[in-house]
Amino acid sequence: MTEPLLYLAGVLVIAVGVVLSIGLHEVGHLVPAKLFGVRVTQYMIGFGRTVWSRTRGETEYGLKAIPLGGYISMVGMFPPAKAGRRGRLFQGRPPATVGEAVEDAVEDVEAPSRSRTASTGFFNTLVQDARDTSQDQIQPGEEHRAFYRLAVWKRVVIMLGGPAVNLILGILFTGVLLMGFGVLTPTTTVASISQCIVPATQTRTSCTPSDRAAPAAGTALRPGDRITAIDGAPVRTWDDVTAVIRASAGKRLELTVAAKAGGTERIAITPATNTVPVTNAAGVVQKDAAGDVRTQTVGFIGIVSTEALQQQPITAVVPAVWTDVTSVAGVIVNLPTRLVGVAQAAFGSGQRDPNGPISVVGVGRVAGEIAASPQITITSKIASLIGILGSLNIALFVFNLVPLLPLDGGHVIGALWEGLRRGVARLLGRRDPGPVDTAKLMPLTFAVAILLGGMSLLLIYADIVHPITVL
Repeated sequence: MTEPLLYLAGVLVIAVGVVLSIGLHEVGHLVPAKLFGVRVTQYMIGFGRTVWSRTRGETEYGLKAIPLGGYISMVGMFPPAKAGRRGRLFQGRPPATVGEAVEDAVEDVEAPSRSRTASTGFFNTLVQDARDTSQDQIQPGEEHRAFYRLAVWKRVVIMLGGPAVNLILGILFTGVLLMGFGVLTPTTTVASISQCIVPATQTRTSCTPSDRAAPAAGTALRPGDRITAIDGAPVRTWDDVTAVIRASAGKRLELTVAAKAGGTERIAITPATNTVPVTNAAGVVQKDAAGDVRTQTVGFIGIVSTEALQQQPITAVVPAVWTDVTSVAGVIVNLPTRLVGVAQAAFGSGQRDPNGPISVVGVGRVAGEIAASPQITITSKIASLIGILGSLNIALFVFNLVPLLPLDGGHVIGALWEGLRRGVARLLGRRDPGPVDTAKLMPLTFAVAILLGGMSLLLIYADIVHPITVL
């Protein structure tokens, strides 16, 4: 298969994976909604014009032209407007909270009519339109099937159902990757030997006449040899080897080596001192508050290990998923700054951050690049694509929990706030304050939707003109 076809195959695998992940996310909302009796009128994958749909029962299932998201339409998402003041200020009874006092002071005597007589301005119309549409969807005699009438915990379950499915998919893909294929792990087999010592403070990689010779360069150690023990103590991992070498600057060591050519050799070597970058457990170089690479002085002999896929135990899955979750959360927290960097790369001379935000177009390009690379084995290609799908689902899980409408996290916060208000009212012996009027947040929802759309367009453009590459 030619490279263009392999590239297309990689893109298609991710495209299908994205659509299935979105579809299953919406199933995570659909199933509990139907179990709790909510009338669901639509289940759609994508946005824009409907290209295919079928109605089964009371729900229309379909695909839309732009497969960059999805939704289910539940009747009664927003409660109707209150039918006038609560009367608390006029009955000699103080409001339960400061928030209620503010609400009482601004509420109209009569609820806004369908003709918008009590509404002025674009945003007021937006709020009332949301209420009206929500109420118009409720069929006579089915008022009890409205979403807003559900118990708080049921609404939370419905809204968390989608992200939960993505989390499960992320765990499954990560489990297949780690336990089925394994991860590239440094081994105790030597891949190459450095001829000189180049400190981490230097940007060059080639040797100069003034550089000190690397201790391993003048020994019988050769690429392909496997280190089995140091000073008679067995070593099983590359971390075992580096731990001893780094702690033994200036101290003579005896390496027991299973030679590539056959047989066992004992090689004496004395590690020199060298300045190397500080890395975390994942091998990522650490920087200080000023953005400079942190360094440390350690023992060094000048060998590089080979890497091989090593299957991991099931206990490694959850920590790996948690690492992905925290990584995505970090990107979201710093999203404004990162988007500035993306804009500078897209419209100027800036560089893309390989760990920064990326659109589905960028993900597809990375997948195609991996699939078409002749340097990567077919096993590693499959493993990489599975890893991408796992990371994608973890990203969907975290992003949808952001507590802003129209994201799932925003609906969850609205339901929890209602539960808190009602719980406080019960404790204080007050009357039930009723459902939270989340329609009032439509202006914020509108603004968030515009920002998300703008962010998507920026990332897609950047991934076209200045994409992130992995090879």
